[in-house]
Amino acid sequence: MYALADPQIYVLLLRQDDPRKCTAARLTRFGVAKPLYRIRQIPHDGLMLNPMASRVILPNDRNRVTLKLIAIDCSWERAQTIFSRRLPGLGRRLPTLLAANPTNYSKRCKLTSAEALAAASYILGFKEVAVKLLSLFKWGNTFLTLNNEPLNEYSLAVSEREMIRAESDFF
Repeated sequence: MYALADPQIYVLLLRQDDPRKCTAARLTRFGVAKPLYRIRQIPHDGLMLNPMASRVILPNDRNRVTLKLIAIDCSWERAQTIFSRRLPGLGRRLPTLLAANPTNYSKRCKLTSAEALAAASYILGFKEVAVKLLSLFKWGNTFLTLNNEPLNEYSLAVSEREMIRAESDFF
């Protein structure tokens, strides 16, 4: 059996937030993520993190798409408008997790792009990638500690029903 290669990480930078606090911009500055500046640049064969999607990400989603994870970096105030557009790729939402970033600490589902990409990587079985993404932030390890049990449980789910049950057990 072959080991899976690490996923390619992309972020669509819409520049709607304070650039000093933008986790997606930091990921691109450090070469951990590839920046995109237009919707048409989004790879159509990847998995797009979409907080408005009806389907939740599952560990076996890594088998359905090429190993490309895509985050749309936008303001939470504009997220509904951005994600209501038809966006390419396989859209999935994350199960409920707690934010560790200083702006939204301990709030449900108010993750930064870095937290979302790390959570998706973890759930898909790329735990080292999650650690690498979060290592760029002082609070990064706190995200993994705060969500350790749910992330471990989510990464074991084999169906959407199991994922939803695990999500309701924790939240």
